[in-house]
Amino acid sequence: MAKSIKEEFERWEKTTLKKTLSKAPEREPSFKTTSHIELKRLYTPLDVDDVDYCDEFGFPGELPFTRGVQPTMYRGRFWTMRQYAGFATPEETNKRYKYLLEHGQTG
Repeated sequence: MAKSIKEEFERWEKTTLKKTLSKAPEREPSFKTTSHIELKRLYTPLDVDDVDYCDEFGFPGELPFTRGVQPTMYRGRFWTMRQYAGFATPEETNKRYKYLLEHGQTG
């Protein structure tokens, strides 16, 4: 009989993770995106049990673009990092763009 993901996740937390954290704690008590959304340490299928895959995730190259805008993802075109807009005040953002352009940035 196969073990459930929940059982394996709990086992992993109590053994592998606990051992690592006892030797080297994480740098921060929690990690967040730039939108202040807290990130879990690990995501599993348990986090998406009640999600409609086609409506909420979709397929690469199709709305809602949660899987990327390229149907082949980045096998055909390299992933590029775009400059952040509105990261600070308009004046600071403009100053930053000018600095980046002066130093060779093109994107």
